This record gives sequence, structure tokens and C-alpha cells, in this order.
Amino acid sequence: MLGSDFIVKASLGHIRDLPSSGMGVDTTDKFTPAYVVPKDKQKILREIKKANKECSDIFLATDPDREGEAISWHIAEAMGLDVNTVQRVIFHQITPEAVSEAFETPRNLDIDLVNAQQARRILDRLVGYSLSPLLKRKLRWRGSLSAGRVQSVALKLVVERENEVREFIPTEYWSIEVTLHPKAKPQESINTTLHRLGSDKKRISIQTKDEAATVADSISKSSFTVTDISKQKRSRRPAAPFTTSTLQQEGWRKARFGTERTMRIAQELYQGISIGAEGDIGLITYMRTDSTELAAYAQKQARDYIEAEYGAEYLPKAPRNYKTKAKAAQEAHEAIRPTDITRTPATMRTYLNRDQLRLYTLIWQRTVASQMTDAKSETTTTEITAVEPTSKKDYILRNTASATVFRGFTALYTEGSDDEDEDISAPPVSLSAGDALTHVNTEPSQHFTKPPGRYSEASLVKKLEEEGIGRPSTYAPIVSTLVNRDYIERTEGRLTPSKLGETVSALLNEHFPDVMNISFTAKMEEELDEIARGERQWVPMLEKFYSPFATTVSTVLENAPRIDVTTDEVCQDCERPMVIKTGRYGPFLSCSGYPECKATRRIVTTVGVKCPNCEGDLISRKSKRGRTFYGCSNYPECTFISGRRPLPTPCPDCKGLLVAARGERAECSNCDYKGLISELDEEQVAR
Repeated sequence: MLGSDFIVKASLGHIRDLPSSGMGVDTTDKFTPAYVVPKDKQKILREIKKANKECSDIFLATDPDREGEAISWHIAEAMGLDVNTVQRVIFHQITPEAVSEAFETPRNLDIDLVNAQQARRILDRLVGYSLSPLLKRKLRWRGSLSAGRVQSVALKLVVERENEVREFIPTEYWSIEVTLHPKAKPQESINTTLHRLGSDKKRISIQTKDEAATVADSISKSSFTVTDISKQKRSRRPAAPFTTSTLQQEGWRKARFGTERTMRIAQELYQGISIGAEGDIGLITYMRTDSTELAAYAQKQARDYIEAEYGAEYLPKAPRNYKTKAKAAQEAHEAIRPTDITRTPATMRTYLNRDQLRLYTLIWQRTVASQMTDAKSETTTTEITAVEPTSKKDYILRNTASATVFRGFTALYTEGSDDEDEDISAPPVSLSAGDALTHVNTEPSQHFTKPPGRYSEASLVKKLEEEGIGRPSTYAPIVSTLVNRDYIERTEGRLTPSKLGETVSALLNEHFPDVMNISFTAKMEEELDEIARGERQWVPMLEKFYSPFATTVSTVLENAPRIDVTTDEVCQDCERPMVIKTGRYGPFLSCSGYPECKATRRIVTTVGVKCPNCEGDLISRKSKRGRTFYGCSNYPECTFISGRRPLPTPCPDCKGLLVAARGERAECSNCDYKGLISELDEEQVAR
């Protein structure tokens, strides 16, 4: 893109960082960081310095965000360049036009952005390197432990949601569904629901089976008349173009991509795909952003496409603009969009693998749809009065139905929903006030209130964004860290805390309420943003936080007792609670009365798959060498084992056991079937 006059070198991330061991921050001298060049980056730095000797100018073209600004600053510092005069290049898409324009208009380094990143990095180091050793001192646990300013708050959210699920007490309630025929149109039927008593404006509440049966019997004997028909027109705006958070959410809803997977694929699309004669072209703009803005020419491209493919009625009079909803959104960038709208998913199909095409299609459709007209519908609410002839008790039945008046943006794209039970309304039946109806059937239905849903990766990211915690670059790593530390588990796409995660969260909540407080953490994010805008100094901000924090750490280290990771299980010998301990071959259950009671027990982790030989539960086990394998719970009667993770979806060819293979592939243990895990029923496959 730049021509033969340029030498391009990649830093591959940060060229300098805080040391991997030790705090690396002088808390007594204005939080001066002791940056070092890691061993794996020393060769890269030498190559950059060598290339610089052959050039008249050096341009720093790292990512267009706070982290990228800091990487450029570190490169300049490590090379001994004047950070006040160094040429910084910014582009949000890797296309020849964008890159050329960026190099024609370089700018100076934004030291405010650098300071904001430094403050965040040092703040996270202060918290992590203080709390992680504390956890190791206060928890009887031999495995890896860590804590973090954002990570620990995310863990708290998952634990709190799990507690809500456990404590939830379902409440019984009943609904009454009544099917009717219009007397004038006996071939048609209308499904209604008991809404209220005629004399009561409040919705009726039926709590027991007997009460439901009594009401249902009364309604069955009633006469039915249409008493009110109301219509309401509704308009629905298209969703805004993607931010990092909304892309991760929609990636899960539409393709069952986890946050890491979504970002990996987006990175591939951003960095460049070979598309024939054009060479390597970045297909989307930068994928770490809070912004919902679109460039004017991107809006024009979308509008031209809409008019050509759908007609003028699908085109608003003016381009649509959207306000960013995220709290304290970072420095303004563009939304995630295609670099060229004319590169439709159909034209890119040849050049993209399956996952790349699915994500590119989402981004392309969302971008174009954001510039289309509203979808219009009409909701018809029909109220029917049922009068029981003996008691003269009247009941109000209701039917609500919707009809699409104009498809608008939904002709191209509809946003996914987190509500798995989202109701799809049927079209209305043509009725008029005063019409008489004939009873067909009355059906009482029992229901129970449901607990709040556990977080998915996407809904957790959504919650963090809503609360102003974390930033686009941190969302995916947060979940990965919690999983890698065995603090949370992925179960059928949902996040549940482990006993270790619950214990860690409880300990931190007890002794460090500020660090674990959502509002406190969000306020610190706001202060980091103020630093980025030049409205706040970073050193006083760190001083204000660290002094009371360090005092609390010292107090807890000195006075807090050591604790075990407890479970709900009891010892088979003495009935005391069992605790989780780690040994040579991983975690196991041990009696809390040790050494008086030395009873131990294996931790059995089922994988949600039945043994293909005997229908026992397949469980995860550890070999003497620490390797994970899967065996039958009926061992030694059943000796089935597999070195690869069993998948809950049966083989599509022979219904045999599928196992996970390399490269996100699935293989059958019984026949020759091979395929992609993503091609299976992904709602069933535990990731």
C-alpha cells in the first residue's frame, strides 16, 4: 500500500512493559514505572532500530486507541526519539485510500492518551500484585490465584446472579386460554387469554389449580361478545451500527460465537483478507470502539445500495445518526462497519471461511440496515366479554395480534434477542364490536415464575458496559481470565461460578468493598477518561486510591485468618463439611476436620453426555501425568474412556458419540463422520 520507499516493521504489541515479576512501580516516588523490554521483544526492537538507521523519517502507526497510543510512545521512548516531535499516523481501516490519507496528515503523540493508559496499567498492577499474593496467603489452595480491578467485579456479578438463582422461590400462577369461533365465520378461530374481571381494572391473578378450574368452568358456560377493538400503529427504528460490545452480543445471539472468538475473527477481517486482484484488503474498520458513528461516505454508500436494491421508500430523507449509549465512551472513533459497502457478503463469499463470512455478514447487514427506514406494524387488541348466565359474572378476554404494515429495515436485518421465550404474535382475526362468538375450548395452564437467567459471555459484557466497567479492549480477556483461573465455568453457553470463584469473591467482598463496588469501579473508569481528555492528572488520582488500599492490604495480611474452599458436601465418616484442596493430580475433596479425620473423595465433574456403552454419565478425570481424559461413571464395570472432549450433540450420520478434535472440528467415535463443531446444534454444544 505504501510503496517501495517504506520499510514496515511490526512491534507485535507492547515493546516495553512493567516487569513480569515484582510490582515494577515505585509507590514512594510518584508511581514511577520501571518499564523493561521483555526478552521476546528485544530482537524486534533491534530490528526497528536498524531499520530506522536506513530511513529519513519514522512513522508510528499502531492501533487507533488508547492502548495503541501507548505502544507508539513506548517505541519512541525505547528508540530514544523525541516524543514531542515523533510522527503518529492514525487510520481506522486498512485500505489503500485510508492508509495513504493517514500518512499525508500525521500528528504528534497524544500524551494525555498515553497518561490514561499508563494510569490504567499501573492501577491494575497495584491491585493485581497486591491482592493476588494476599489470596495465596489467605486461601488454602495450591492452584493459580489472581485478582484484578475489573476482573474481580465481573466475578462478583456472576456470583451475585448465581445467588439470585439459588435463592429464587418459584411462585405458582395459572392462565386461562379460551378458544372461540366467530358465529358469522365458524371456519375461523381466535385464541384469547383471560385478562381481568369485568368490574376490575387490574389483571386477574389465579394462584391455585382449584381456583383455575372454578374460573375455567364458569367461562365455559358463558356467552361471548366482542366489546372493544383498538388499533395502535408502531414504528421501530433499526439498531445502531456495531460497537465492540454490541458486536460481541450479537455474535453470540446469531452465531453462538464467544467473545474471544468474535474478536479473533474481527481482527482477521480488520487486518486484511486476500480478495483476488485487489490483494490483501481490510474488510472492516477497527473493531475496538465505543462509537456508533458512521463516516459520511459510508452512509452515502449504504443509502445508494438501499435505493438501488430496495427502492426509495426504504430510504430515509436524511442519513441516520446514532448517539453512543455506553457510559463514558472513549475517544471518538467510528462504529465497526465494512470498509466498502459495495463488497457485499455475496461477493466476498469466495474469499472468506465460514466464520469470517458469518461475522462479516452481520457487520455488513447491521451497517446497511442502520440507514434504512423504520419498520411499521399495527397492533390490534380485541377485548371479548364473557358473561356466565347464572351468576352474571363477567370476564374480560383479550387477544393481541400484530401485522406488519411496512417491513422497513427488517427486510434486511433484525437484531437478535436475549429472550429465548420471545413471543411472536399471530395476525389478527377480522372482527367487529358487537360480534357474537361461540365457545370451543377453555384450557387452564399452570406456570411458575422463573429465576433471572445466568449470564452468557455476551450478557455479562452488556452488563459491564451498562455499568461503565471496563473498555472495548478488556471485555473478551475478562471472561477468559475468569475461566482460566477456574473461577467460573461455561455450561451450555452460560456462566456459573465455581466454589473457588465464590470463595475468592466472598473474601474480596469482605475486606475490599471499594474495589468490589460497581459504582466505585465505574467512577475510576470515568477518572481515567478525564485523564485521556487532559482534565485530570494521573499521579494524584493514583495517590488518592493507593494510600487507603495499601493500608487495608497490610491489615488483612496481618489479621485475617486462612480459609478453605468449602462445599455443600459432607464427610461420609464424620459428617463435617468437605473442602476442596489441590494435590498433585488436581483438586479433590477433603474433610474439614483434617487431621482428626483424613477422609478424601474424588471430585466428579460430569460433561452432560451419556456413555455410548452403558448410558452412564461421562465424567472428566485427570491422569497421573495431569492430563484430562473422559471416562464412564460406572467404572470399573464399564471401561469406556476418551482422550477427547465428548460433545452432547449425537453424530448426524449414525447417532454415535461425537468428540472434539483439533481446529474446532467434531469427529464421530463410531463412524467416519467429520465436521465443524459450529455446524452442529450450537445451543447444545458446551463451549
